[in-house]
Amino acid sequence: MGTVAASDAPAVDLADPAFWQLPAPARAAAFAELRRLPGPVFVGERPDPRAAGRPAKGPAKGYHALVRHADVVEASRTPAVFLSGPGVTTPEPARWVRLLFGDSMVNLDDPRHAQLRRIVSRAFTPRLITRVEDDIRRVAARLVDRVERERPEDFVTSVAAELPFQVICNMMGIPEAPRRVILDQVNHASENTGVARPSRSRIRVPGRGLRALARMQGMVADLGRERRRRPTDDLISALVTADVDGRRLTGRELGAFFSLLLVAGVETTRNALAHGLHLLTAHPEQRALLLGDLDRHLGGAVDEIVRHSTPIIQFRRTLAVDHRLGGPEGTLLRAGEKVVLFFGSANRDETVFTDPDAFDITRTPNPHLGFGGGGPHYCLGAHLARQEMKVLYRELFTRLPGIRSVGGPDLVPSSFDHRVRSLRFTF
Repeated sequence: MGTVAASDAPAVDLADPAFWQLPAPARAAAFAELRRLPGPVFVGERPDPRAAGRPAKGPAKGYHALVRHADVVEASRTPAVFLSGPGVTTPEPARWVRLLFGDSMVNLDDPRHAQLRRIVSRAFTPRLITRVEDDIRRVAARLVDRVERERPEDFVTSVAAELPFQVICNMMGIPEAPRRVILDQVNHASENTGVARPSRSRIRVPGRGLRALARMQGMVADLGRERRRRPTDDLISALVTADVDGRRLTGRELGAFFSLLLVAGVETTRNALAHGLHLLTAHPEQRALLLGDLDRHLGGAVDEIVRHSTPIIQFRRTLAVDHRLGGPEGTLLRAGEKVVLFFGSANRDETVFTDPDAFDITRTPNPHLGFGGGGPHYCLGAHLARQEMKVLYRELFTRLPGIRSVGGPDLVPSSFDHRVRSLRFTF
């Protein structure tokens, strides 16, 4: 098995922004074609138009697209070979940005990643986890109260985004006053990640996003300094006072972690919740099955929603050494080359999932990669996300059994996440 030459690959250009504006079935069919190839296709990244006329330097820029379940799992669980340190997003974060704002855990390798993860894990005490689970139930109940009272039209802004945001702010100990400002900064910081947009916006919007990120991290750094002086019973206090091997989070590390928690925790859960309501509306037989026995089917429904919608589409890795993907006869990947892990494609792999395009809340086993492919970068918030989804759906379908989406979700074209801008609903 080897890398597929461009001349032998199907007419699928993952680097073309137009591809990510195609309807979901067309993109799914294209990934199915790629999975049938004997090896990963090499995707040449489009040159910067500002470099037109200048000779290219070095090897062709691009990445090998890992679209099969087994390949994504292998890359995820072999972190010494497939590095996250150079950056997991596309494009990779600029060095000056990382120096200014600190490194997110997703962009770190061991031993630094392991050290930070130990500090964070130590802060999640059993007492904190119990309190967070109780808080999820309180926030979900309040949101459904408001839905009954105010009858809003958009499920994303009134329900799906509010639940994870309020839960994370409560867990971190963020005061009520700055929360609206912080949510606005989160939206600005993440609104154009992986989005196909005109060149004029590409120049202007990142500055706006970086300013938003700076304000958000400044707010939490101030809170961190205050909690060091006067600790309270919240996660920020635990993170800045936890002592693991003589280390605790610095102000910049706290800011980077908070940004990751908000952007990853709020965006992904928000999108999964919205996709889930629409999937259960579009598949009335699955909805009837779920409502017929919530206790039996709710956990399976949440995992199938995450598999089917796959909130994060892709992350990238960089080869530390030469490596044959899949074993001694597999594709040879060279040190310094890039790969991109397409989680959505892996979650439709026909060799792992029977009838993968079907939405089936009884699917078992369901080894989806919606929270990552395992290894040290498996989503730290997977348990929290599952709890939020289960609690909210139980509250909604128990109190508002007629709740359903109206029309399809308004999606943001993106190669990075399966983002829902808005979703009309009624009950």
